[in-house]
Amino acid sequence: MPSYPGQGNYYKPSMFGGFQFFPPVIKWLLITNGAVFVLLGMGGNLFTFDGMPLGIFFTYYLGLLPLGHGFYLWQLVTYQFMHANFTHLLYNMFGLWMFGMEVEHVWGSRRFLGFYLVCGVAAGISQLILAPLLEPTSVVSLSGAGIPTVGASGAVYAVLVAFGMMFPDRYIYLYFLLPVKAKYFIFGLIALGVLSIGDQGTIANLAHLGGAAAGYVYVLYVARRFPFQSLVDQLGRWLNSRRFRRKEDPYREVVDAKVFDINERPKTEQELNQIKIDEILDKISRGGYQSLTEEEKKILFEASKKLN
Repeated sequence: MPSYPGQGNYYKPSMFGGFQFFPPVIKWLLITNGAVFVLLGMGGNLFTFDGMPLGIFFTYYLGLLPLGHGFYLWQLVTYQFMHANFTHLLYNMFGLWMFGMEVEHVWGSRRFLGFYLVCGVAAGISQLILAPLLEPTSVVSLSGAGIPTVGASGAVYAVLVAFGMMFPDRYIYLYFLLPVKAKYFIFGLIALGVLSIGDQGTIANLAHLGGAAAGYVYVLYVARRFPFQSLVDQLGRWLNSRRFRRKEDPYREVVDAKVFDINERPKTEQELNQIKIDEILDKISRGGYQSLTEEEKKILFEASKKLN
């Protein structure tokens, strides 16, 4: 089980109100996952629905079932909050808290929640599309019934990747003894997942890898290092220009109508602040949080309060 090292190697920011160990989104994710596990565990065998134990009923309607074997669109979200057993829940929630708290502090709660859920959905889609091709025994049982996928592991892998990209040289202690840099530890997990594809076990390796890939792309985009970043920026400017034109159209006077070039208009204070935030996030992705100046930390802190 990995853990952070002690004093010296573990940099604890002082700007986030004492650096909360349970920031808002992570706190509620822990509570929600724990509550779902307890409710299904305690009531799943005590109550039945149409002759079926309630636990099994919810597993097959809220767990992620294969395409053509009971899949519903909402399962891409609900499967992330269900776990097979207590150990499964414990490892996922420990990983989410351990690696996610700093990511949420840097990004703010709103962005972190969107990142977590979107990457969890991407992990589910990866499982739906690739598992029937590469791990068919994990999709359909010998009797022909669909096997549900449950757990937050895909989203947690995305959080691991985000942490590794933002704090690549942060040391992690394996089993509280062996120090390993985050970038090597997380690369090792990804490599192990790739090598495990096709195993006859119960681990959804393709969901893990799908979540990790989604997390990687997301962080590249946030840091403005996406391979097609210029194309994405141009598309964003074009969409913004159309939005601004729609807003201006009702207020234009027909007689004195004038045409303005949206791309040449002065930048608003909000846009200038966003540019600063993007530059700071890019700096974090290159050198880690500790590379920021006090002024940059202050700017990031004020931005995170607005997002929260």
